[in-house]
Amino acid sequence: MTEPPPQLIVGVLGGMGPAATIDFMDKLLQATGAEREQDNLRLLVDCNPHVPDRNHPIADGPQPGPVLADMASGLQKQGAQIIVMPCNTAHKFTADIRAALTIPFISLIDETAAMLARRYPQAKRVGLLATTTCIEDRLYQDAFAKQGVDSVTLPPADAARLMALIYQIKRGDRSDAARAEMKALADQLTAAGAQVVVAACTEVPLVLAAHDIAAPLLDTTQVLIERTLAYARDGELILTAA
Repeated sequence: MTEPPPQLIVGVLGGMGPAATIDFMDKLLQATGAEREQDNLRLLVDCNPHVPDRNHPIADGPQPGPVLADMASGLQKQGAQIIVMPCNTAHKFTADIRAALTIPFISLIDETAAMLARRYPQAKRVGLLATTTCIEDRLYQDAFAKQGVDSVTLPPADAARLMALIYQIKRGDRSDAARAEMKALADQLTAAGAQVVVAACTEVPLVLAAHDIAAPLLDTTQVLIERTLAYARDGELILTAA
């Protein structure tokens, strides 16, 4: 039997939250289209739900950056050749992660911005379903601004509603009520002029699908899946800096 072409070993910084990590892995498995189990990617996964809260870190307690850096270094030592992280907000600590590595860390922020440009080149206003920290640190706003794209965000009261909903989802709530609430928030962004809505938190696609809203939905979990396969399986040149 012919052996499959060489693949890169993928390290996954996970657990933020666990359900989002499992969703990423499950959808990655489905997207691979493997004819036999040996055709799938090898994943080294650190699903660590004890990473300090990216949105509410305790000032004098453990910080997310060093924890993520230690996780990334551990995955590299185990044999990972690229690192991915299915959590948008944790990309605030990209510098900490990259400083601990000599292999590429694939930025979900950069890959989503590049995917937006490829898939929706006419879009000039993009709505963000993202955590408060992601918005306050302008992780996506700055990335999109470089492409001449404006970001539409929720007003403070509705941003607080979204944060509460994200934590509900982390606790396992995928009810019809949670889905309806997420849809309403996405529709609000569209009403404010968003031509595309970005699911910029990996809990969002646990309750929101593209067919739920009128505007196109750019799912960052799906972006990460597509780019992970491109780099690790299909041999696409990795441009993201290590």
